[in-house]
Amino acid sequence: MEVEAGEPALTSYLGLPAPEREQTASSPASLPSSLLLYITSFWRLKFRHYYINSLHKEPAGFVPHRNMGRQKGEAARSKARPSSSSLAASLLPSGATAVGFGGYVGSSRLDTSIPTTQDAASPFLDIDGELAQHLKRLSRKDPTTKLKALTTLSTLLKQKSAKDVSPIIPQWAFEYKKLLLDYNREVRRASHDTMANLVSAVGRGLAPHLKSLMGPWWFSQFDAVNEVSQAAKRSFQAAFPAQDKRLDALMLCTEEVFMYLEENLKLTPQSLSDKAVALDELQEMHQQVISSSLLALATLLDVLTSEKHGPENSSSELKHALKARSTAISHAEKLLSVHKCFLDFLKSQSSVIRSAAYSLVRSCVKNIPHALNEANIKTLAPAILGVFQEKDPTCHSSMWEAILLFSRRFPESWTTLNVHKTLLNRFWNFLRNGCFGSQQVSYPALVLFLDCVPPKAITMDKIFLEFFQNLWAGKVHSQSSNADLLVFFQSYRECFLWALQNAKRYCDGVEAINHFRRTIVDEVLLKLLWHDYLMVPSFVSNDRTVSGQLKSILASEVSIQPFDENMKKLDIKDRIGHVQEFGKCITEILSGIFSLEPNLLSAFCLTFEENCLDAFQQTDNIESCENVEKIIRFLLLVDLHAVRKGDSWPLSYLVGPMLPKSFQLIQTIDSSNAVKFMVVVVSTFGPHKVIQEIVRKQNEPGCQTEEKNTDLSLKQFLLYFKEIIVPWCLQIGTCSTLARLDLLLALLDDECFSEQWDSVILHATGTCDSNNTLILALLMEKTREEIIKRTVAGNLNHIQGADPNHWHHELLDSMALLITRSLPPFGSSNARFIRAALGGITEEDKTYLVSEDTSILIFEELFQKLRAFIGNSNFTWVRDANALLNAEEHVAIHGCESSTNVLEMANFSLEVLNGSLFRLKTLTKSSGLLPGVLAALFVIDWEHRTAAVFYDGLDNEAYAKVMDRFSFCKSVHAFRCKMDDKLFKTLSLDCRRKLGSTLVQAVRCALLNEDKLDIDEVTSLGCFYVLDVLDSLCQVEVEEQTLLDQLLNNGDSWPLWIMPDINGGQTSPTLEIKTNSSKASVSHRMAAFVDKLISKLGIARVIAGSVLSINEEPSEEVMTSHSHHPRAWLAAEMLCTWKWQGGSALSSFLPSLIQYTRNQDSFPSENLLGSIVKILLDGALAQGASSQMSFSSIYPPPHDELESIEEVFVRALVLVLHTLFEDSIWGRDKALGFFNLLVDRLFVGETINSNCLKILPVVMSVLIGPLSSQAGDLANAKPDSSEGNQIHDIVEGWLRRILSFPPLNTWYSGEDMEDWFQLVLSCYPLRATKGMQQFRPQRYINHVEQGLLLELLRKQRLGSATSTTVNKLPVVQMLLSKLAVVVVGYCWTEFSEEDWEFILYKSRWYIESVVVLMEEIAESVNDTFTAGSTSGVLENLQHTVSALDSSPLKLATNAIIAFSMFCGFIGQETVKKEIDLNPLRPEKWDLIKDRILEGILRLFFSTGAAEAIAGSDSSMASSVIASSRFDDCYLWELVASSVVESSSHARERAIKSFEIWGLSKGAVSSLYAILFSSKPVPYLQYAAYVILSSEPVADLAFFTEDTSSSLDENDKDPLDLSLEAKTQLREEISIFLEKSPFEILELDLASPERVHVFLAWSLLISRVLSSPSSSPTREKLIQLIQCSSNSSILDCIFQHVPLELCSISIKKKASELPAGVLDVAAAATRAITDNSVLYAVESLWPIGPDSMASFAGAIYGLMLRTLPAYVRGWFNDIRDRATSSAIESFTRTWCSPPLIRNELSQIKKANLSDENFSVSVSKSANEVVATYTKDETGMDLVIRLPASYSLRPVDVDCTRSLGISEVKQRKWLLSMMSFVRDQNGALAEAIGIWKSNFDKEFDGVEECPICYSDLQAQVPFCMLV
Repeated sequence: MEVEAGEPALTSYLGLPAPEREQTASSPASLPSSLLLYITSFWRLKFRHYYINSLHKEPAGFVPHRNMGRQKGEAARSKARPSSSSLAASLLPSGATAVGFGGYVGSSRLDTSIPTTQDAASPFLDIDGELAQHLKRLSRKDPTTKLKALTTLSTLLKQKSAKDVSPIIPQWAFEYKKLLLDYNREVRRASHDTMANLVSAVGRGLAPHLKSLMGPWWFSQFDAVNEVSQAAKRSFQAAFPAQDKRLDALMLCTEEVFMYLEENLKLTPQSLSDKAVALDELQEMHQQVISSSLLALATLLDVLTSEKHGPENSSSELKHALKARSTAISHAEKLLSVHKCFLDFLKSQSSVIRSAAYSLVRSCVKNIPHALNEANIKTLAPAILGVFQEKDPTCHSSMWEAILLFSRRFPESWTTLNVHKTLLNRFWNFLRNGCFGSQQVSYPALVLFLDCVPPKAITMDKIFLEFFQNLWAGKVHSQSSNADLLVFFQSYRECFLWALQNAKRYCDGVEAINHFRRTIVDEVLLKLLWHDYLMVPSFVSNDRTVSGQLKSILASEVSIQPFDENMKKLDIKDRIGHVQEFGKCITEILSGIFSLEPNLLSAFCLTFEENCLDAFQQTDNIESCENVEKIIRFLLLVDLHAVRKGDSWPLSYLVGPMLPKSFQLIQTIDSSNAVKFMVVVVSTFGPHKVIQEIVRKQNEPGCQTEEKNTDLSLKQFLLYFKEIIVPWCLQIGTCSTLARLDLLLALLDDECFSEQWDSVILHATGTCDSNNTLILALLMEKTREEIIKRTVAGNLNHIQGADPNHWHHELLDSMALLITRSLPPFGSSNARFIRAALGGITEEDKTYLVSEDTSILIFEELFQKLRAFIGNSNFTWVRDANALLNAEEHVAIHGCESSTNVLEMANFSLEVLNGSLFRLKTLTKSSGLLPGVLAALFVIDWEHRTAAVFYDGLDNEAYAKVMDRFSFCKSVHAFRCKMDDKLFKTLSLDCRRKLGSTLVQAVRCALLNEDKLDIDEVTSLGCFYVLDVLDSLCQVEVEEQTLLDQLLNNGDSWPLWIMPDINGGQTSPTLEIKTNSSKASVSHRMAAFVDKLISKLGIARVIAGSVLSINEEPSEEVMTSHSHHPRAWLAAEMLCTWKWQGGSALSSFLPSLIQYTRNQDSFPSENLLGSIVKILLDGALAQGASSQMSFSSIYPPPHDELESIEEVFVRALVLVLHTLFEDSIWGRDKALGFFNLLVDRLFVGETINSNCLKILPVVMSVLIGPLSSQAGDLANAKPDSSEGNQIHDIVEGWLRRILSFPPLNTWYSGEDMEDWFQLVLSCYPLRATKGMQQFRPQRYINHVEQGLLLELLRKQRLGSATSTTVNKLPVVQMLLSKLAVVVVGYCWTEFSEEDWEFILYKSRWYIESVVVLMEEIAESVNDTFTAGSTSGVLENLQHTVSALDSSPLKLATNAIIAFSMFCGFIGQETVKKEIDLNPLRPEKWDLIKDRILEGILRLFFSTGAAEAIAGSDSSMASSVIASSRFDDCYLWELVASSVVESSSHARERAIKSFEIWGLSKGAVSSLYAILFSSKPVPYLQYAAYVILSSEPVADLAFFTEDTSSSLDENDKDPLDLSLEAKTQLREEISIFLEKSPFEILELDLASPERVHVFLAWSLLISRVLSSPSSSPTREKLIQLIQCSSNSSILDCIFQHVPLELCSISIKKKASELPAGVLDVAAAATRAITDNSVLYAVESLWPIGPDSMASFAGAIYGLMLRTLPAYVRGWFNDIRDRATSSAIESFTRTWCSPPLIRNELSQIKKANLSDENFSVSVSKSANEVVATYTKDETGMDLVIRLPASYSLRPVDVDCTRSLGISEVKQRKWLLSMMSFVRDQNGALAEAIGIWKSNFDKEFDGVEECPICYSDLQAQVPFCMLV
């Protein structure tokens, strides 16, 4: 067979479709004939020889780029990688110097010395300048430059016409030939792309240059790089689109091509270039040139000598073809001669050259065999036939082509050499090494090679045996690849069968042929293949049983298990494929042998039988199991590849003869392995044939010849099966039981299936003991496996046993029911048998071995056993739930009184259900059975969770009593966890409804009846149970809502307030106004449960009856479905319940409801909210309000004091309305509608609805806001509609009604007058602005209302004036105080002086009453602790605080509100009256204003003093006092607001008055007690801070009076100042200032202790800043900080600053910064700018991480401003570079700019300049230049501020000095540097001191010896140098 590779390849290449060429507008002009003649003659005569010899050379100094070719070790045809252009530029060659066409040398145009005519020369001079420029660039060194030039040329060639392009062809040809040999593959590829564009552009103009281009062009198409060769082919096809044209061009230029290639073959690496090129690159370039030239020669020879180009062509074409053929043959013969048959190339070190040489030799042998004479053959034979030493797989394809073709053409060549030495030894080594990796190429060629071997050249037996042995030895190299293994086994089989079939070639006579064949079979098939096959590791592993292996084999007949020892490195699929192909190879060889000569099988069959018997006789160990496994593995493959194809030899020759002996042996031994073998035999050949073989062979000795050939009858088969097989297979207690059962089922034949199965069941159910139950269980399990197998096969063949009904049997049903109804103890196999008989372990398992009726009876018994277990529970709710499992009535189980028996029966039921639950689902005749069983499992599982919660933490003894029961519950839990979700999803709707109803009732039992768990545990468990039910059962939202309705429906003890009547999805609530207190605990428990359920499911699903996401747009259809399930009654019930354990309506429920409404469309949420409000309103109107419900103060409004409302419906209604309007859920329209509704219900005919009147004030306090005008200026606001006028009219009517009442001072019983008064006052709300400092009206009123209100007030004033006594009824005074506030707020512009006097008189009276009350409490506390008695102190304090009457406090609250508004009105420009008539003239009211403020301050100091006195005893005592303020929090907020606004005069009078009082604690101590209170009120703390940090208290805040007077004394030693300061510091603040910061570092960032420390430090720094710079107080405070305080306080501060974000956020804009960094930075900057941290203290409360961080930033900024040296010292001690860098970055960005601006502005403001001194400030350079000149002496001092001022010290430098000694100059400079770096002073002050020193120097004052300052009196400054 000839292998012709070159011709098809080239033919396909030549047949490629021609690419489209761009059509130009005009055809290219042809060149002059003289020019063509000149070019041709010039090239051929002058430059041919020069070009061929020197084209490959480059000028000296050429160093090619080492990375532009392929990488070292890279495959020759891999894609090129881009390389560095910079390195390329340094290594690429320079331009060539050879003279090219057109007079070019490289890229330079020369004046040629060759004489030319003007006509001939002009075309060369007329080259397009742009094209010429890029042509020159092609001679550059850098490949990047070449690539760019080629790319540009390609683009230009597409744009130019043929006339423009044609002149450049000669120069392009020269460059093209050089570019083809470039080391960079991308350059070569781009050259061909450019060539394609060029030939497309010039068209026929290429013809004159074709012969000069064709050689390189053809050569380049065989480039080693595939991309380059493909580009060359595309360019060639662009020139010659048609296949015949390409061939014509090739034949036309045959001579030139051969000459070019011949010259290439003569090249050496040294002759390629005359430049300094690396040797390895030269060698690589040389290899490429030689290999490409050889391939080009081979292909060219194939094409030109092909017969296909001959007869069918025309005579002209035939002439050209013959000429080209002759030329090709001539050149080929010459090449053979010159290159000595290419031996040098065949022996080359380069694999690519050898491969190309093999191709060329093949082409020569094929195309010019006549040229190979005997000498040539003798020369080539060793090189070709001995080539098996070739180890490079890339050469093997061409090598085999050469070998096969050479052997066929010249078979006599084998006799010219030593075959064994030259060929066979190398060939054996080649095979042993797996063909050196070329399996896919070499193995298929082996049979062809055998066919080529001359018979006389070898010895028969030895050669073939060595061939198969060496071939087999090389298999190891193919195991890593399935493809290699496949081709190996195919080749081995082909070669083996070829040897048997062609034995007559080498053997003479039949005997010799048979001997040869037997030898091959024995030595190769048996001793080699079969022996190694048995050595392949088996499937058996230590962790798998024999039955498991057999099951896997039978389930998939050819799914062979992987072996693991010798082939572990292979993938499991590869290992399986190896074994399968191995067995397939042996099987197909056996089939081939049988087809050729059946008797040859006898040797293999005998060996196979011996192997089987040996394996059977071994004991059941791993080795025996492996041997049988190997045999079975082989039988399965025989079945697949022989039996199923109809071959008879496996039974008649291989297995059949050995069956009688084998089966007899198997019966006598107890070997599961042997029985496994029989199972596979029966599965392979069929039960009837196998039994027939056994019986026939056993009866052969006594049978006649006729009987031997008779088939076994059906009767005989059944008899043998019943009497022999069944008893033997159903034996009990043998290790081969499972295998025998497999055999028993395998022997069930389709023809007599029923009779066989009947005999099996009859024998198996003969007795009912434990052993028999075990065999039944095993039989059922094996039967199920058999049914599955037969079902798969039955789908195709309709065999018996494919339908599970075929296996049903009455005896089997009876036995299953009998075992189920038995009582404990149960056998170990009972549940296993029942489970196997029932089936249904998975949804897909439809194999049921008992009837449906029997299955129902079985599951009923199991259900009763589970109920017995549930009824025996210790938990009340579980026992109650048992009564809910009322499926159909069942017979009670007797004998289960014992808890042990109950537990054992439950375990039995669970074991059965664990494998048959899906069978229960299919029982349609009993609809209640499935939900009942599932409900029982749910309840037991929930009991497990309940027990886990209950027994957690109890003693072991209590748990030990229920340990067994708990373990079973745990097992049920595990079983439920394994339940597939598909089980519940596929339940019928009726089943899910029944199950869900049962389970939700069980949950209610747990919630309402369980008393062993606390509320939190019960509700958490209930929530978990509900979620379990919903997740398991509900598939659509309607089902979920139905279950929730059943769960939340009313019962005996819940709901408490609203009773829903759920009917058809709608709820009609019934209100319960009078409730039973015994139900309250249950109500709170259910409310807690609902609250937790909402946290899990959401308001949408629990309250609104929706399951849509809050982000979705509900469709109309969905909204309609949701409208059936809103539970407004449940929301109202939750609101009425108000509080429960773990939550409340205010904190948890209502926020969730509001959030839901915000995210929903208006339609469903409006309906829900409207229904809730309607229910609450109906309840409030029915319930009314008690006489105790009073609203004492005008602020805060009643809806902010909901806890004081006892009526549940009213409280809930007010809460909901306030929240809806406050959060803008409802608007003015809703408020107006609700207002009209209440007004309509206020009267029933002419009778007043007292309940409506009682609730109306508090409801109006909510409605009046949204009903009022929203205009910003209420003074100019007008009612905007008739609705507004309607409201005014109604309120005016109410006002006129109360005007008809007598004055309040005359009241003695309220009747309904109080309610009307409260209603009217609620219509005039006030709102606080600027904290609690100002109050403004909240609604607009007209002049009529204003007049009526003022008339009402004056009526009360006049009534009080005319009355001789004051009515002290609390309700009268409360109404009067509220009226005063309302009228002041709404009518103050109409007040007269008498009106103001009345208001202020009442206000002062109310305030003074409280002051007296609080001072009495303070005195009482003081007396308690000064008495010295310690017993009962806390009880006395509690009694004192609790006995406080709240009425005066409420009155004082209203009074302070009225007073605050009065203070705001004084002096307002809005008073449009003459100054003399102005009732609010400041001078008139200053005295009374100060008296009232003094009273408020005394009230403030009194409460602080009481806490300070109590705190001196214990913190608990102070907590009692502080906690008492929480009940009247609004009063203290108002007090604090007034204190902050008080004047210094009022403060001083209050402090003096307080000190005269003579309590044990003074005013300052009371302030500190409030500031550092353990139960703080933020407004009070801020007020205390303001008083402490301002005059007149600031001087007393830090030092005691005894030592503070000594601050001005100058006779004390300065060194003792630090000690004295420590003793003089007040104790209240010293404990925080001197507190170790290391203790604070460990505290929480928002802990009270840390807050107190920060407050103390901020007070201290603020005091330092506010003190004059030279004051003794400032000096002493700084001395205190420097000597007594630890600077680690700054470490505490920076715990609040996110330093990790500082360094990365510096360059960002402020808007892009993280919130944490931005807040801290803003606080620090503002503190520096404002010189205060007061704003940070005001926003400090409520305490949180953010507020503390801002406070810390403000303190840090103020420290930098006030104590720069102190901060700088701390910063210099930081050793962590990252931390210091982050702090410096933060300071430089946010703190330093304002600090620098402040310093420079202070220097400017200081105005230090005079006639001798001048100061200039440069803000851009951040420097100050101070110049001092006097007479002829002068000095310039430059102070430069660093960017991170003041963390980094300033730089002080003397730039000019005149007339001052160097020593003195240095002293003054050091003095200045010492002050500005080490003192906490300003630069302006330092410059002033420096100037003063100069002045004193010139005045002759002696300098200080310490600091070199002339000002020796500045002791504190120089001490710190």
